[in-house]
Amino acid sequence: MHPGEGIGLISAESIGEPGTQMVLRTFHFAGVAEMNVTMGLPRLIEIFDGRKDISTPTMEIYLKKAYQTPEKVKKFAAEIKSTFIEEVIQGSLQVNFLEQKAYLKVDEEILDDLGLKTKDLLSLLRKKVKNFDLKAEGNEIIFTYTGKTENIKDLYQIKEKMKCLKIKGIKNIKQVLPVKRENEYVILTAGSNLKEILTLEEVDATRTISNNIHEIHEVLGIEAARQAIINEAVKVINAQGLNIDLRHIMLVADTMSMGGDVKGITRYGVVSEKASVLARASFETPLRHVINAALIGEEDRLKSVVENVMVNQPVPLGTGLPGLITKMR
Repeated sequence: MHPGEGIGLISAESIGEPGTQMVLRTFHFAGVAEMNVTMGLPRLIEIFDGRKDISTPTMEIYLKKAYQTPEKVKKFAAEIKSTFIEEVIQGSLQVNFLEQKAYLKVDEEILDDLGLKTKDLLSLLRKKVKNFDLKAEGNEIIFTYTGKTENIKDLYQIKEKMKCLKIKGIKNIKQVLPVKRENEYVILTAGSNLKEILTLEEVDATRTISNNIHEIHEVLGIEAARQAIINEAVKVINAQGLNIDLRHIMLVADTMSMGGDVKGITRYGVVSEKASVLARASFETPLRHVINAALIGEEDRLKSVVENVMVNQPVPLGTGLPGLITKMR
C-alpha cells in the first residue's frame, strides 16, 4: 500500500465483489453438528450490520480435560439445557374454576431422566407460584387458590405461567449436542448465554465461544468483540469457498469497534459518528442531516473523500493528498 491509497474503497470492493457471489437467500448450513446455523450472505449482513438480535445464536462449549469422558459430557449437556415444566407434564394444567383448584400430572419417567423427583418439582413451584397452596398426591400436583379475593384472573395466569416456567438448566440454552472433534468432546448449543456458561467449573473458559458479537462485547470486552467479528466473517467466507484477504475484514472490524462499542456499518452506527455533515448526508436521509447541522451551526472542513466529491474539489487521495504551499521570496 502506498501513502494516499484509498484502503476503505479497496476493502469495500474486495468484500463486496465475492459477497455478490454468495447465495442471495437465507439458507441453513447443516454440518456434522446438525445444528441449524444461518450462513452465507444473510449471516454476513448480520455481522456487518452489528445486529443485537441474531437469527441463530449458538455456542461451542469446550470442557476441561477432567470432564472429557462421554458420561460426564452427557451429564453436563443435560445440566445446562433449559428444561421447562411443560416438558415434564402429561397434557396441560387442568383448572377447576368452581373449586378454585388446578391440577398438574407429572411424567415421572422424564423427571427421573433429569435427575429430579416430584418433591423437587414441588419445592421449586412453591418458590415461583404465589397465592396458591401446593401439595403432591402420587404423580399429581394440586394447586389450591389461597388469595384473599376470589379472583379468576389468578387461575388463568397460573395456566399461562406453567407454559414458560423453567425448572432446570441455563437461560436461553434451548438445545445441546455433544460432538467429538479429534480427541475431545465439544458441546454445541442452540441459544447462547456466555456469561453464565463461563462461570461453570467444567467449562474451559479460554476456548468457549459464542457467535453473538454483542454478548462477547458485554462479557469479554471490545478487543474480544473485534476478534469475534473477524472470526465470524472468515467462517462464513470460508464455508462458501471464497478467498478474501484477512486484512480487508480486519479493517472493517477496526472501524466497527474503534469507538469502544460495536457499531454496525449503518446510518445508525458508524455513519452516524462521522464528523462531516456532507458525509453523513451522502449515506441516507440527507435532508434530516443537513437541517440538524444547520440548526446547531455545524461546520464541515471538507477533510475527507465524500464531501470533496460532493462539492467538486480534488479528493485527499493519491496525488491530491499532499498540500502545496507557495514559498514567498
